Amino acid sequence: MESSDGPHTFSSLAFWCTHSQGWYVSKILGCWINLLQNSPLKDLAQIIEILNLCAEKMNEQEAFTEPLCELIKLCGLLSKKIKNFVNYIFFLFLTGYLMRVPSSQVRIQICKCVVSFYNTELPRKLLSGYQPTSANYKIQMAELGGLAETLVLSLALVENQLTEKLWVLKVLQHLSSSGVNCRLMMKAQAASRLCLYLNDVDPSGQLVFRSSEILWNLLENTSKEEVVNQLSSLECVYALKEVFVDLLMHGFRHYDRQLRNDLLVIATLLAQNPAAPMIESGFTKLLIVLATFTEVKIPNPLVKGLKLTYSYEDFELKKLLFNVIGFLSKDPRAVQLLSENYVIPALLYYVKPNQKPGFHDWSAAQYEELQLHAIAILASVAPLLVDKYLSCQANTLLLVFLEWCIGQDPFFGQGNSFHGRGGRGNKLAQMRYSLRVLRSVVSLHDDAVNLNLCDQGAISQLLDILKYAANKSKEKEDAILLEIQANILFLLSVLCENDLHRKELFSYEGVDILIPFIQMDPRKLYSGLGHSCLLFCALDCLSCVVGCYIAEDYFLEKQGIFLLLDLLALKQKNLYSIILGILVEFCDNPKTTSHISTWRGEKDQTAANLLIQLWRQEELELGVKRDGYGRIVDMKRPIASSLQKQQEVVPMPASCPSFAIMEISENIRAKIYSLLCKLGFENLPGLSAKDFVTLAIIEHYIDFKVGEVWHELCAELKEEFRPVTPDEEALKFISKVSEDTGRMVATLQTEVLESQRHKEIQEEEKTYTKIQAIHKQREIVNKSWENFLTRTSNYEALKKAKRLQEKSVEASRSKLKTQNGAVHSTDIKGLSTTVSKPQRISGGGIASWLLVSYFYM
Repeated sequence: MESSDGPHTFSSLAFWCTHSQGWYVSKILGCWINLLQNSPLKDLAQIIEILNLCAEKMNEQEAFTEPLCELIKLCGLLSKKIKNFVNYIFFLFLTGYLMRVPSSQVRIQICKCVVSFYNTELPRKLLSGYQPTSANYKIQMAELGGLAETLVLSLALVENQLTEKLWVLKVLQHLSSSGVNCRLMMKAQAASRLCLYLNDVDPSGQLVFRSSEILWNLLENTSKEEVVNQLSSLECVYALKEVFVDLLMHGFRHYDRQLRNDLLVIATLLAQNPAAPMIESGFTKLLIVLATFTEVKIPNPLVKGLKLTYSYEDFELKKLLFNVIGFLSKDPRAVQLLSENYVIPALLYYVKPNQKPGFHDWSAAQYEELQLHAIAILASVAPLLVDKYLSCQANTLLLVFLEWCIGQDPFFGQGNSFHGRGGRGNKLAQMRYSLRVLRSVVSLHDDAVNLNLCDQGAISQLLDILKYAANKSKEKEDAILLEIQANILFLLSVLCENDLHRKELFSYEGVDILIPFIQMDPRKLYSGLGHSCLLFCALDCLSCVVGCYIAEDYFLEKQGIFLLLDLLALKQKNLYSIILGILVEFCDNPKTTSHISTWRGEKDQTAANLLIQLWRQEELELGVKRDGYGRIVDMKRPIASSLQKQQEVVPMPASCPSFAIMEISENIRAKIYSLLCKLGFENLPGLSAKDFVTLAIIEHYIDFKVGEVWHELCAELKEEFRPVTPDEEALKFISKVSEDTGRMVATLQTEVLESQRHKEIQEEEKTYTKIQAIHKQREIVNKSWENFLTRTSNYEALKKAKRLQEKSVEASRSKLKTQNGAVHSTDIKGLSTTVSKPQRISGGGIASWLLVSYFYM
């Protein structure tokens, strides 16, 4: 016989496999295999050829079964010693292809061979000069060979053979660790195929375990939506439900409970898909009943005989069932089932002060986690079942629970769960989720709910909780305390918004609490903890003040308007609209305008100047055309934004607002106009000429806005039909009036600018004249000093000055001689100096010295 790697040997074997009897070929192959097992091999091509020929002969003679299995086993061993890329891929492809052979022994051997690929242990005996293939290399070859897809398709061939099916699932379990293989399996509809086999008889329990493991790998390594879509058929949902129920009722082992919980997670994913027939299959009702049967003691045939223990797996089951309720609350079709199966009473069971658990009960940490989870789910379910919510006295239970939360009863929260974050050693987590429930139902603006709350003293209680949380925040601010305060402010704003009596209950105490929030340090708005949200809620809560003169006057006394304008002056764009809206509402109180006029910001800025600056900033962002001085450029549409001008004409029904009308609510210009209307457009302090130019536009905002609406109306009419002559003339006249208004305002703006320029010129001239006078005075002083120096240094000049002085004195005397009048000499006797006697300089001394200097000039 020739060498094992010689071509003649392989061709001879191929000839014998093709033309000889199976028992004879079996003997030959047996000898040949024994030789190959102990010799190196460089190429699998010839063996694969023999393997394929034997597979074809299997249909005719069963004697080929044993040698075929040995060849497959041999190939598995030899594949660990080579790294021939092409042969390796072809062998893996052929391995999957051989699953068509109708032999259980061959199929199992194929599966064993593939499983051995993933064995990371090195061969016991290494041939010299050869390196074993790495695990990553083998995985990559399996991916390129498309083995995963082929094996999924082969499940149809072994669906009635349990042993073979389990081996195929074992192989798929290994293959599904790779993302590439998972995508190949999904192409073959692996998720739906595996789910349909879940109910097959299997005493070992491996079928469900391996199938669920593969499904989990598919969810993790491929698109979750694609897996859910494949599982969303009615057959798959039924199969999943039956397996889950079987494990729930008859699974007592730790392993069974874990597997049950894994399947429940998959069912939860299906519950999020509206296309999944969860309700039609009865799975939804079963899950709802399971979630509530321990809290609501009402017999139900679906859970007859079911008893949950207090093991960790059953604790996880309870949390998963609560989680399912949360997802089902988003499905409108499930609302009726939630109502019929007492979900609200079951969740309200946990809205009570924590008590020490009994001996056969959850631990304190577990009970707290379930309690917080139930209250969190209640926030999602309660808005859907308002009638049930009210009939169960939920508001009362929540208010009593909140009273316990701020009480002094000893309680040490564990805070060791997702919902318990920040609640270790306190009751803040319970308070946080209870307020979320109230917020969810109050947000409905249902009169019955709100009246029920207010009748039980909710306003005063919420104010007490708000003070409690605010005091806690002074010690240490965190996101949970800020959320609690924000939710309370929201609740108060909704409850008091349209009721004067409730606003009076809020007034004094509420305003005192609100003021510190409005005085918040602006730097905190960027902390990321939630201060920005808290400030918005505080501003929104001012609706509890507006409309109640008692509360408004007290707010004004507390300088609330000044605080709002201080916030506005920070120029935080996200605050503009809400603050301006509040100021406009407050202006209905006649005392408000004097407060706005009195306010002064940095550099003595006035409120009018601030509002005009905001207007200019808003127009700049809107792209409104203005020249370099802020004057109108487009006379036809003076205040139109760039977006308005780009908007195409779209005919709309009369009930729909046009773009020009919608634009009013999308920026702050209308609110600024309303405020300035309250303040008046005359005698506004602190304005420059540029401000007056802008003010002229603001004053005619309504006129311009009316013109925009008419412009849109004309454009829509031209799109549909031609107006009759009288209507067309009327439209032209209206357009001309609007355009004339624009020209008039532009003229007024020009006059203002010219007046300012003339005033600046006059001021400049006055300044120049003043400078000239100062220079002239300096020249006189300098000349006087020079004369003084000349007299002190030149005797002849001094005598000349003396003579001039005497002449001046003589000329000043009256020419008529007074009778009997005394004549006084102007000479100073004994004077021997040219200057006056030195004196201590004082205010009067300086004046005297200047006077003497003047006469001696």
